[in-house]
Amino acid sequence: MKKLPRVLIVEDEPAIAELIAVNLRHNGFVPVWAEDGEAAQREIDAVLPDLILLDWMLPGASGLQLARRWRADARTRGVPLVMLTARGDEPDKIAGLDAGADDYVTKPFSTQELLARMRAVLRRRAPLQSGENVIIGALALDAATHRVAWQGQPLKLGPTEFRLLHYLMTHAERVHSRAQLLDHVWGDHVFIEERTVDVHIKRLREALGDAAAMVETVRGAGYRLTAQLAQGQYTGAARA
Repeated sequence: MKKLPRVLIVEDEPAIAELIAVNLRHNGFVPVWAEDGEAAQREIDAVLPDLILLDWMLPGASGLQLARRWRADARTRGVPLVMLTARGDEPDKIAGLDAGADDYVTKPFSTQELLARMRAVLRRRAPLQSGENVIIGALALDAATHRVAWQGQPLKLGPTEFRLLHYLMTHAERVHSRAQLLDHVWGDHVFIEERTVDVHIKRLREALGDAAAMVETVRGAGYRLTAQLAQGQYTGAARA
């Protein structure tokens, strides 16, 4: 029998938590409710969930703090995480994504939209949980441990930059538009502007250091990751 996905709902408003839980049960999920970070941590310590729905505004540690904590922990680093919040401004959304959220749903929300986003996140996260290693030249990425190394030396990447690099490395030498990267790295229901991709490409290059030249800007088209380091011989490509 196929195992039903276990979803940890971290939400301090019982009415909202119950509404979500009822809809999850009716759609093939096993919901577990925690009203704050401490209760959520106890649930995680007992059984690792398949996905976390995390409210931003919580008593004690905020959802943003919890997201950063769980992304820093090797055990919970790969668990898909969707933030639920009334904070709908773009800077807040970017902060949530940068903290490690896979998606960001603004209250009030449609339960059908929430379910669709959850399924999309679970689909997107699946390749990262497969344990595959990707090696291109001297750049190596281990999806199982979320480690990246250049010439054998470890590099420190944020969660979004890791997903972006993973996608570029598994689709190397292809040119990807900003819209395509938003769709594949951030998700089907993307709500942030295309220029946000440029911000994360810049951060990715900063994190890659000497390997940054592998991430090319193809003018008028988008970005690609190439095995060829910069040698002044690019055709129609340049660093942004």
